[in-house]
Amino acid sequence: MTTSAFSSLPLSPAMLATLDTLGYHNMTAIQAQSLPTILNGRDLIAQAKTGSGKTAAFGIGLLQNLDVTSFKVQALVLCPTRELADQVSQEVRKLARSIPNLKILNLSGGAPMRPQVESLLYGAHVIVGTPGRIFDHLDRGSLELHELRTLVLDEADRMVDMGFIDQISQIVALCPPRRQTLLFSATFPDDIKKISGRLMRNAEEIKVESIHQSAQIEQYFYEIDEDERTEAVVKLLKHFRPESAIAFCNTKAQCRELVDDLVRQGFSALALHGDLEQRDRDDVLVMFANRSCSILVATDVAARGLDIPNLDAVINVEVTRDKEIYVHRIGRTGRSGEKGLALNLASPEEVHFANLIETFIGSPLQWRDIEKLKPAPGDMLRPPMVTVCVHGGKKDKLRPGDFLGALTKDIGLTMDQVGKINITEFVTFVALKQEIADATLEKLLKTNIKGKRFKARFMQQN
Repeated sequence: MTTSAFSSLPLSPAMLATLDTLGYHNMTAIQAQSLPTILNGRDLIAQAKTGSGKTAAFGIGLLQNLDVTSFKVQALVLCPTRELADQVSQEVRKLARSIPNLKILNLSGGAPMRPQVESLLYGAHVIVGTPGRIFDHLDRGSLELHELRTLVLDEADRMVDMGFIDQISQIVALCPPRRQTLLFSATFPDDIKKISGRLMRNAEEIKVESIHQSAQIEQYFYEIDEDERTEAVVKLLKHFRPESAIAFCNTKAQCRELVDDLVRQGFSALALHGDLEQRDRDDVLVMFANRSCSILVATDVAARGLDIPNLDAVINVEVTRDKEIYVHRIGRTGRSGEKGLALNLASPEEVHFANLIETFIGSPLQWRDIEKLKPAPGDMLRPPMVTVCVHGGKKDKLRPGDFLGALTKDIGLTMDQVGKINITEFVTFVALKQEIADATLEKLLKTNIKGKRFKARFMQQN
């Protein structure tokens, strides 16, 4: 008889204790299928969606394979974006909390090079980063992979979409041939098959289906004329009034046009696509995650790897031609046992692709008449939070507790009036309730934090 308990695996007592502390008692499907292979030292190709628990799967595996007494890089995780690299680093650090003297570094683009080079001078056990920045370090000699034991390619299909295939090949050429390679991908196109054939030895292949239950996510389809898409998106937003929604577009041009139209009509909307500079991308993601922007209009490439909790709705502005991408999109909502809403617009030419999705998910689509949707009562829905950018961060030795103390003890806010506090190297983002934001910013500018006053401003909102 099989069991999904982590205790059934040959893990160290310290790792089992950590998993228990984190509340990880039973494995997800991807963990149950992949961990025996990973712990056995074999190469692995795993097809699984974001949110399936894959990070913990390869994180546990690479940590079990480390020699902490050797300050050499023994595990490398390549991620397509800085945001995903941040998430992976945090997850691996949580899993490694019981391992003394373990050093994990995040080497991603969009961050200053010098601090990364200085950190590497003192050695590291695990590196998580983006292909471009990892290759830069290898090229300048600040990073060496001679002792590498485990290589992980996370969201490999996304890295191929973003044009990283040549850099990945160059990085792999500098890795020891006798290593374990783990490849995780949401989809498995021909390009990924070619990569895996070159990089891996007798890899085991697993696929975890991720078809969402209709009870968890309500999925509605609306047939519209091609020139009615923006008007239809507005009708959906006014009727369902999601506090937080991602609208997926197939092109960058459509992203920009839809955001402009929504903003003109009074919605709080921001665009996320591949043409954005890293700083602008970071600002958009912070505002959306902090709930100071209601609608994120994004392409698939830009939105891959995002983990936004409590997302009320996903709107597919067009029907995607890829059935698995559809499942990946709608899987952003309805997480952690919460109800989700997936709203889909289809022109007559796209009904065929909707029918293919119906066959793929194995349940009939619910078609509705968009003309029957009426605006819900109430004023235009405003984001519940405002994000303040404070010009001080980790370089100033600031911590979340410093800001929370200043806001609650000195300024007099309650805990529920303060949202997320994100501290970066040079700035800190603080989410505040809309109704108290103006007065709080005025007081914050006059408040000492760790004996010093910092400049602060509201982030630009639509």
